[in-house]
Amino acid sequence: MVVAVYGLLRDGDRLLLMRRAGSGYHDGELCVPAGHVDGNEDVASALARELREELTIAVDPDACRLALVAHRAPETAGDHEYLDLFFEVPRWDGTPAIGEPAKCAELCWVDAADPPADTVAYVTAALHEVAAGTPLLRYGWAIG
Repeated sequence: MVVAVYGLLRDGDRLLLMRRAGSGYHDGELCVPAGHVDGNEDVASALARELREELTIAVDPDACRLALVAHRAPETAGDHEYLDLFFEVPRWDGTPAIGEPAKCAELCWVDAADPPADTVAYVTAALHEVAAGTPLLRYGWAIG
């Protein structure tokens, strides 16, 4: 199982999304800033590192609050299952900018309550669960 962290940066009712590019994973789709947890780092520090790398901003890991845990089934036969941790990021230093142009084509502020249709499907599902106050999302599993 792979662990990934996601940052929810808001400006009022707007949410910051990034258009993925160049990675071969959901290229062309929108996603909140995210990345894998590396070895020898806690999840909040991993989030701060990812936001620094992807958006050139600084965040206090202790200020970020866990909003949702998502357990995702593998998307393809060769993929891993994921434990995704979505964090609210209440404040940051700097202005979000593309820090990894080979992996991101654009940044855009969108209506948090109505993500665009080209947002990665599991991210849209996660955003709806965060808005509903649901702490756990099971995605892609045959549940029932």
